[in-house]
Amino acid sequence: MALLVVKDLSSQYFTSKGPVYAVSDVDFTLEDGKSIGIAGESACGKSTLGLSVIRMLLGGTSTGKIVFDGTSLLDLPGSKFDKEFRWKKISMIFQGAMNSLDPVFTIDEQFNEILKQHKFQGNARQLISDAVKSVHLDEAVLKKYPHELSGGMKQRVVIAMALLLKPKFVIADEPTTALDVLIQAQIVNLLKELKKDGMSFMFITHDLAVLSEIADNIGIMYGGQMIEFGSSHEVYKNPKHPYTQGLLQSIPRLRGHPPIHIKGNPPSLLEPATQCRFIERCPLAIEKCKQVPPAIKTKTGYVRCWLYDDESLVV
Repeated sequence: MALLVVKDLSSQYFTSKGPVYAVSDVDFTLEDGKSIGIAGESACGKSTLGLSVIRMLLGGTSTGKIVFDGTSLLDLPGSKFDKEFRWKKISMIFQGAMNSLDPVFTIDEQFNEILKQHKFQGNARQLISDAVKSVHLDEAVLKKYPHELSGGMKQRVVIAMALLLKPKFVIADEPTTALDVLIQAQIVNLLKELKKDGMSFMFITHDLAVLSEIADNIGIMYGGQMIEFGSSHEVYKNPKHPYTQGLLQSIPRLRGHPPIHIKGNPPSLLEPATQCRFIERCPLAIEKCKQVPPAIKTKTGYVRCWLYDDESLVV
């Protein structure tokens, strides 16, 4: 059963230079109990995609369809979404843990504020204690202020807050960035355990190795578009889009060929191209690439690339 269906989703920010088209015509479906990984270079639209789903796109707007568990989220009044969905059914682990915590309140006060806002009636102390322990933190952190914690501890506090009300779907935006390798492994293992219990994730990261551990499906973003989507096995073993191939070739390896970087710069999203947005950097570009590429079906998803205009080439 589909938990999340995103169709023709476009999001833009309004700036003094004009609208920035951060996400354009994104499509994907996530099954209940599964996880999707979103990868791509900086400013490709990954975080904006997550913020659009949880309706926290400050200074911008979204159009298209976001259907969660049968409910069209963009059609809901803001008050109803806040009351029934945000943090109860959909929560988010924000990228900047340092900026996500209020410096003038203790960690305990900030946990209790979440429960107060959602009118939680159960054993708050036990719930908070379990959440903190689940990310391998001592309860002593609850009496501390954010400035008394290390970067990794703050990141784990933010993760615990996102998991506090046991939502069905969690958007994790670079949740392991500030952590050392051992703590990263612990957090990934924690997310795996939660996934086994039925929780679904959208995992946004630059680290393709981490995605291989947790994601059932992977969406590759470039220039605000999802240019490839498929099962993690298919994307890793048989990448279609030249950009996806370039991303995988840029990963350092202990043996074999040295990493190969993708030459050139990302496109401006102030005035998106009316052609393939990767054309200026693509070593395989052809004349047809001067047109907007369609979403061509693959075994497990789709790829936006004219090289696969003949669908027999996709298998």
